[in-house]
Amino acid sequence: MESIIALTLFLFLMSAISYYGYRHYAKPGRIFEQIGGPAGEVETSRAYGAAGAAGLLIRTIRRVGEKVPISPQDASRTRRYLIAAGYRSDTALVTYYGVKVLLCIAMAGLIFALRSQLPAVMVLRVILVVGGVLAGFFIPNLVLDHLISKRHEEIRFALPDALDLMVVSVEGGLALDQAIQVVSRELDITHPSICDELKLVTLEMRAGTRRADALRHLADRTGETEIRSLVAILVQTDRFGTSMAESLRIHSEFLRIRRRQDAEERANKVGVKLVFPIFFCILPSMFLVTGGPAILQVFKQLRPLLRAFGN
Repeated sequence: MESIIALTLFLFLMSAISYYGYRHYAKPGRIFEQIGGPAGEVETSRAYGAAGAAGLLIRTIRRVGEKVPISPQDASRTRRYLIAAGYRSDTALVTYYGVKVLLCIAMAGLIFALRSQLPAVMVLRVILVVGGVLAGFFIPNLVLDHLISKRHEEIRFALPDALDLMVVSVEGGLALDQAIQVVSRELDITHPSICDELKLVTLEMRAGTRRADALRHLADRTGETEIRSLVAILVQTDRFGTSMAESLRIHSEFLRIRRRQDAEERANKVGVKLVFPIFFCILPSMFLVTGGPAILQVFKQLRPLLRAFGN
């Protein structure tokens, strides 16, 4: 048990030190290197040291990922998930599979290092080893699903603001292509996720892709239902020549109403979700605090009577 606690504290401290070093040394050093500004001697050496270690780790992960046999169907599906999470680089797929393989090896090595703390039964040891390997294999899937859900939530939260700015731009005399470009530029700081997707739409249209196809690619990349609804509205409005500003305004109001309804639904669920914590955690404490002294007094008064009755 002591070795498990010590290993957990070591991993926590190592993660905290690595994060602090990247945020305060490696990242500023890269920024200074890009802009050509002067960097201090100590900071520069630390930055290059951290960057070198990080680069070696990344290269190792990618080399391991390149050796993993992947079917075209699995590769296509995983790449689609990575794009939905915001990872569009060519090396994202091999990095993902490299992380999965190395995490499986790390979990198996951790369980092997703690073999003295494991049960003596061989079957249980084998089950724990297999479970650790499976956990290392499926943890990246869970993390990727969480990142996709988080990005979908960010896009869904930013969509009404983007539509409002798009309505103002269209009513000001801009075309839809120019309105999308304005939204991707003006909301880049507050809502970077949706702005990145709109920038890709602008780049595709500049490269010669039809507007309807670029918008459909946006829906396919994100996989968000609200984006699909918006793309369908834009394509239909552009095809039939109806008012673009009015359609965007109505859809923006609809999104805000749906967000309000979702908030009300979550608020109504709070009471039901609090039943079990109140019943199992709060009520026993209240009974102990309020009724404990009274019960002690009752036993204190009844003890002489019980002794007299026993005699």
